[in-house]
This record gives sequence, C-alpha cells and structure tokens, in this order.
Amino acid sequence: MVKLEVLVVEDHPFQLIAVEMLLNQPGDIRLTQAMNAHEARQACREHQAPFDLLLCDQRLPDSYGLELLEELFCHGHIHHGIILSSATDDELDQLADRAKSRRLPLLACLPKPLDLNQFKALTAQLLG
Repeated sequence: MVKLEVLVVEDHPFQLIAVEMLLNQPGDIRLTQAMNAHEARQACREHQAPFDLLLCDQRLPDSYGLELLEELFCHGHIHHGIILSSATDDELDQLADRAKSRRLPLLACLPKPLDLNQFKALTAQLLG
C-alpha cells in the first residue's frame, strides 16, 4: 500500500533517475515525475488528490522551485515540499528563511544529491 505520494520535479534526467532509484521502495512511495514546472502543473491537474510531497529542484528552466512550491500549495495541489539545490549552505538557509516568511510548508532545503537518510528523517512524520 502506498503511503506517500511524491511529485519529483527535476530538469536533469540523470538527477531524476538518481532520485527515482533512491526512493523506489515498493509500497511506501509512489513517485510522479516532471522535468519542469509546466509538467508539474499538468501532473497536478491529472492527479486525483493533492500530492503529499513536492520534491523539487530550485533551478528549473521555467521557474524556481520555491515559487512552484508556493503556487502548487496555494492551489491545493501539494501538502509539503522539499527543495533540492546545488547552492551553498548559506543560500539554502536563505531559501528556507524565505519559505518560512511566506508560511510555506517547506520541510527543508537540501543539497544535491539527495541523501536517503535525510529524506527518511524528514518524511517519517508524513508516513506515520
């Protein structure tokens, strides 16, 4: 039984495959993939319920991850978000502060590549 519906938005095919391989745990997580904000919006329109989690690259070809998180949350398409980025720790902290000031449901801004243990720790409460 799927416990967590995750929308993964990543424009680099290698990174997208890496996340899919890392999180592909039968029964726990169902992944829906998008390569950009446009595809993410389309996936949300086609999905019957809000996604539990948006796992999104900060720099997409047609948007920034934080702005996409805000848009999808405000339209009721997602419940929580995690932003991934190659940015410095200071830049990740600034992103997290911006999300907090906007009252967005951001669980964390994480460096790439995604660390499975960090992901599990952040989503443990969602799976419970």
